[in-house]
Amino acid sequence: MSIRQIQRVKKDVREQGEKAVIHKLKGRTSNHHINQSIKGAILRVVKEQYHDFKPGFATEKLEELHGVKISDETMRLWMIQEGLWKSHPQKKIKFRSWRPRKESFGELQQFDGSYHDWFEGRYQDEKGNSVETCLLAAIDDSTGSITQVIFSRNEGVKAVFQFWLSYIHKHGKPLSIYLDKFSTYKINHKAAADNKELMTQFERATMDLGILLITAHSPQAKGRVERLFLTLQDRLIKELRLAHIDNPENANIFLEQVFIPQFNHRFSVNPSKEGNLHHQLTEFDKKNINRIFSIQSIRRVQNDFTIHFKNNWYQLSEVQPTTIRPKETILVEEWLDETIHFSLKGYYLNYVLLPQRPQKAKNTPLILTTHKLNWKPPADHPWRKLYKVRS
Repeated sequence: MSIRQIQRVKKDVREQGEKAVIHKLKGRTSNHHINQSIKGAILRVVKEQYHDFKPGFATEKLEELHGVKISDETMRLWMIQEGLWKSHPQKKIKFRSWRPRKESFGELQQFDGSYHDWFEGRYQDEKGNSVETCLLAAIDDSTGSITQVIFSRNEGVKAVFQFWLSYIHKHGKPLSIYLDKFSTYKINHKAAADNKELMTQFERATMDLGILLITAHSPQAKGRVERLFLTLQDRLIKELRLAHIDNPENANIFLEQVFIPQFNHRFSVNPSKEGNLHHQLTEFDKKNINRIFSIQSIRRVQNDFTIHFKNNWYQLSEVQPTTIRPKETILVEEWLDETIHFSLKGYYLNYVLLPQRPQKAKNTPLILTTHKLNWKPPADHPWRKLYKVRS
């Protein structure tokens, strides 16, 4: 207490005695007391619609949807009294060295996927069984803002490729991505420690784009995206319930148009340095974007110029953009539109899909070239001119 307060209390004690030190509101209703009828009406709404909400989230929805504004602490006390919320003791936190945020937007994106009952059993297949979904999310390390969230069936290569293809078209290429050691992102076999050339499809794609991948050794290392999923498993599930959304397609629209802007407005912070470090796609990237985000495999050309890939046989056409010989090693690209492309020396080869395995051919061509094999050069062709000069 200050000196002036002590002097005031001494004066009151001389005049009023011991009663002077008793709070004036003792035994009286608080000046900020909420009428019991209003309290009862609020609690009825909470019990009907927000019984499993956290106190802070419940107060947000009361103000947003019902125009009722009360403090988070008041709501917490009321919900405890009604048995809707239990107070939790503070957790013991193990010591971990703290890493400061990155300085600029786009410098580092933390990325992960989370399998959860996001639709509370409302998303079902034709047989009425609940369908499991995976939420892929990226959060900017410097601002804590959500940069991309998409519902997908799994955390496989195609789903991750579609996620980052959409991300790059929207924001550009981030400098680095922080993720875990899931098999989609990193080869975890012991032999990979000694063979640095072994890499996943995602590692190869990000290397082609010049994006640095950083793998975390523990969930706490990429704690920002881990905490994001804890928040989404609380808030997003209830938001989807209130919006009556029961499928990933509508949920993705809701995320893009409603949830992400509201979340970033409430929880994001300003970076320590202004500017955006995302790089836009180069002309080379744009030209090869389908090749970069493709699942690539290696196959050999058979003696009859057929290719066997995933239980299908493909016949190479007679005319090709480059010379092909039997036993050539070619690159097979599975694009995200589910089309198959064969690549050799930077050229895409012409082919047809065979209905069944081809029969062995008695006479097969030695090579395939850029023209038909029975092609004859015209009279003014350089070969013929050279022959005439020599003769």
